[in-house]
Amino acid sequence: MLFPTIDFAIFFLVAFVACWLLNPYPTAWKLAVIALSYFFYSWWDWRFVFLLLAATVLAHLGGQGAARRRAAPRAARVWLIASLVGLLGLLGYFKYYGFFAVNVDNVLHGLGAGRLVPLVQPTLPVAISFFTFMAISYVVDVYRGRLEPARPVDLAAYLCFFPHLIAGPIVRGEELLPQIRRRRDPAEVDFSWAIWLVMAGLFKKVVISSYVSTAIVQPVFSAPSAHSALEVVFAGWGYGVQIYCDFSGYTDIAIGLALLLGVRFPVNFDAPYTARNLQDFWRRWHITLSRWLRDYLYIPLGGNRGSDGLVIRNIMITMVLGGLWHGANWTFVIWGALHGVGQCVGHLRRRRRIARGLPAVAQGAWRAGWQRFWTFQFVCLGWIFFNASSFSNAWALLSRLVTGWGAGSGLVTPLLVLVVAGVIGAQFVPAGSLVRLQRVFSEQRAAVQAAILGLVLLGITTLGPSGVAPFIYYRF
Repeated sequence: MLFPTIDFAIFFLVAFVACWLLNPYPTAWKLAVIALSYFFYSWWDWRFVFLLLAATVLAHLGGQGAARRRAAPRAARVWLIASLVGLLGLLGYFKYYGFFAVNVDNVLHGLGAGRLVPLVQPTLPVAISFFTFMAISYVVDVYRGRLEPARPVDLAAYLCFFPHLIAGPIVRGEELLPQIRRRRDPAEVDFSWAIWLVMAGLFKKVVISSYVSTAIVQPVFSAPSAHSALEVVFAGWGYGVQIYCDFSGYTDIAIGLALLLGVRFPVNFDAPYTARNLQDFWRRWHITLSRWLRDYLYIPLGGNRGSDGLVIRNIMITMVLGGLWHGANWTFVIWGALHGVGQCVGHLRRRRRIARGLPAVAQGAWRAGWQRFWTFQFVCLGWIFFNASSFSNAWALLSRLVTGWGAGSGLVTPLLVLVVAGVIGAQFVPAGSLVRLQRVFSEQRAAVQAAILGLVLLGITTLGPSGVAPFIYYRF
């Protein structure tokens, strides 16, 4: 069930009415949320509901066992490890078995051992990466003493709450469980801000992302040799715009929908293309994933403690695994490694500047401009591998950057240039300006707000395509 569809609009209307009617009754509200969320998830394939249920049971058992860390530390550690193995085992089988089976089988065949590994490609369940990471964070946080074990109904509602279920944000237990346990006060909900977020997200996804994808990204990535170097450049920039509008649009919708139900989600994007280096970029892009990788992988590996060699090791492991999290393909591994190498270089440069008594990052308006420019180019270079269907496809695109100058560039139209520049430029607009604009909207009478929303929906319907493609992050 896609957000920008009539089916979902009807579903959410039912969910909205049911949740607020049941708001005075905590247990009934939680059961309704679970039932609605499982129905929402079953829309793709009802069989995977049992996978979501299995992850919930593993997280519950792991949390209950991990909570015994003081009374029985060894047993708690066993419960922690067992639940993590179970959760990662589910994720590994469905998402990575086919990838590793093919590669291991190819190696064995090359060594003359024959075809020994069963080549099976399980169907990838929607959202498995997201609810698995949330389940892992819950168990680990219980083990660390940051959370008390949740009641089964609370944990089930936390993991399956439909606004975040399909593509995040990756909400932690300490952020969402307290909101599930307490009664929501409609007087504290900024409904106008929630609707503003939903409309903004729909416009980003349905209009901008769809246009850029059709106008430049799909044609160039599907047939690189048929396009010029300038078109490849704009395809790289365009994909940066497409995936930002697609994913941040989804996040805006998810945050807005949750807020309409009285629940607050953390921010997931903060003008990522204004970043001055890769470290800054990952503080701004998919923030909930970045902090998950930091707190549950990078820091346990040692973080930035120790020698430069150890820090570089930790960065590379984190970024390569982060790349692999996005998909079982070597292009994602390369994308993660590319960002890892970039962050390692940035780490060494910051260390050397500090050792010389200089600021960690060079200051000054001109320097900041160049840093932002080259960071964006590097990120878009990474997006080529991220979106490429294979390494050969990515190499063909990069080759055209060298050999394709002088060819026609009919796809690079004034409208495309305006859209790409506009999306990037909009990220430099001060956040306060948008807040003031939204405040003006919220102060209008209900009839005026309805008229504005009607015009926005008309514009989205008119400018958007006849059908809406799934969000990019649905496949992760």
